[in-house]
Amino acid sequence: MLREGMGSSVQRVLAIVLIVALAVAGGYYAFRSLVPPPADQAAGPLYATADVVRGDITVAVDASGPLSPSSGGGIQAPFPRGPVRGGMPSFIVDKVLVQEGDAVRMGQPLLQLVAPELASQVQTLAAEIEADRQDLADLLGIPPEAVDAANPAQGVTLRAPISGRISGLRAREGEEIQQGQIVARIVDDSEWRMTVRLSPLEFQGLKPDDVALVRFTQFDSVIEARITDMNPNPIPTPASALGACPSGPVLRPPQGSEGTGSGGGEGSPQAGPTFYQFAHLVTIQGPNPGLILPGMTAYVGFLPREAQDVQDPLQRAARARWAGNCATVEGYAREERVISRTNGIPTQVFVQEMQKVKAGDPIVALSGDETQDAIEKRLRELQQKETELEAMQSQLDQLTITAPMDGVVSELRAQAGQRIEPGEWLGSIFHTSNMDLWVEVDDADVLKVRPDAPVKVTVDALPGQTFEGRVTQIAMAGQNQSGITVFRVRIQVRGGPDLRPGMQAHAHIEAGSARGVLLVPLEAVFEEDGQTKVEVLQPDGTTKVVPVELGLMNDRVAEVRRGLEEGQKVVTGSSADVLPSQRIQSRDLLLPGQQEREGGGTSGRDGERGGDRPAPPGSRR
Repeated sequence: MLREGMGSSVQRVLAIVLIVALAVAGGYYAFRSLVPPPADQAAGPLYATADVVRGDITVAVDASGPLSPSSGGGIQAPFPRGPVRGGMPSFIVDKVLVQEGDAVRMGQPLLQLVAPELASQVQTLAAEIEADRQDLADLLGIPPEAVDAANPAQGVTLRAPISGRISGLRAREGEEIQQGQIVARIVDDSEWRMTVRLSPLEFQGLKPDDVALVRFTQFDSVIEARITDMNPNPIPTPASALGACPSGPVLRPPQGSEGTGSGGGEGSPQAGPTFYQFAHLVTIQGPNPGLILPGMTAYVGFLPREAQDVQDPLQRAARARWAGNCATVEGYAREERVISRTNGIPTQVFVQEMQKVKAGDPIVALSGDETQDAIEKRLRELQQKETELEAMQSQLDQLTITAPMDGVVSELRAQAGQRIEPGEWLGSIFHTSNMDLWVEVDDADVLKVRPDAPVKVTVDALPGQTFEGRVTQIAMAGQNQSGITVFRVRIQVRGGPDLRPGMQAHAHIEAGSARGVLLVPLEAVFEEDGQTKVEVLQPDGTTKVVPVELGLMNDRVAEVRRGLEEGQKVVTGSSADVLPSQRIQSRDLLLPGQQEREGGGTSGRDGERGGDRPAPPGSRR
């Protein structure tokens, strides 16, 4: 039992001793790993360096954004350039000649429209203008083409509308004439006209243009005339109005039908009963040898067609069927009134009563303020109508909508049969040769971007293609986006037919370049006391802090304008920046890429532009 107890105690002691030994060994190993040997401490830190070299540097800013058209044009329905009577006409799309995405040339037809209402309005207004112009020309006594140059102060000259004799002249110099007043009548007395009333039996067999023989009671001769108009419908006519001939009417009222009381007449209470008979009205017209005047009475006969070839006047008269009623000359075949179309005072009367005139001869000259005002008003109205017609005609000329520029149809909102209004927006065209790219640049890089800077542009949708561009606009004020201040930059891109608005593009903006300048790695640059500095490794192994003036900087190197010379070595890292257990494998590493390839460590130095890096012990802290 005593042996067993002693054995257990020995085992526990051995276990404790073993644990203590392991702890001591581990602590010693850790101490040796963390604390360099005295020889290393005496030697000082090791440095990673790079040579100051002469070379080229290029600085660029990269940004992305969507493409947009830099210039474009609208597809728009025509709009009148002036007032249009009856309201704005609408259009109907007849044909759509292109579709979205089509490349078009300036002037190429895009849409064909029709405007039925507008075409009818143009015809109506054109006819009105022609009539007004002719009417005003007649009023002024000038040709229609001279109306626009007419002088209203010259007044109005009333002219004869037809050739004939002056009748009923009522104009006297100095006596005012009102608008609408009849100044005179012009009668063409070369032909006369009369209306004869025929019984139904006498009317049978007659036709227009049949020959009529007329014998006036005032002289003994027979004149041939023609039927110009005839009413096939008989009308009830009082027997007293049938036109009794001097020798007694064929159709006369029964005995005792005439009134017996003095002064009694048709329709009076003392008159006897009125008898009616059916009669057809037939108008005849014949030549005037110079003796026939209105109011003359004549016998009328009608020559049968089979007797119209008879030449002997007596035989023709004998074979004629004479009407039982006579007729009276109502007037001449052609008669026109001269009416004043404005208020005015006659300054000259050119004719006298019964004087023969020709069509267009002056009758009366009118003048005065009212006359001048009336002429000016009519000229203004004519010009207004012509302006309306020009506006409407321009719309008709624009029924074919054409491309306003070269480009690609980006939007088209029109279909065949669609009704559209004047000026309605129907689509747009953008120019593919020049596109805009709007990008956002942060505040750290915006000062590097300058106007007209060249830009290389790539598009995700067109891999392998690069487009040229230039900076055209830089925003003066930034915008806050998610806590970052950005500035909008506009880039004009020299495009191509494959580019489309909305494509995502990437811009490589050249911010500057220099050739044959001194360069140092960014890892060698730090800020201290408000100055930009580098550490230069001296030939004796010590370092010296040197202030420098930098120029261009990119993400790898910086241009040194003052403070260094080519061939000097600048410190990019040291063993003082790492843990004692780490080792610098090389004392002469040039660039960050070389350090990584050769195993150099710079993890303790700040590689960002403009940031401070930890200083070696005793150097400047």
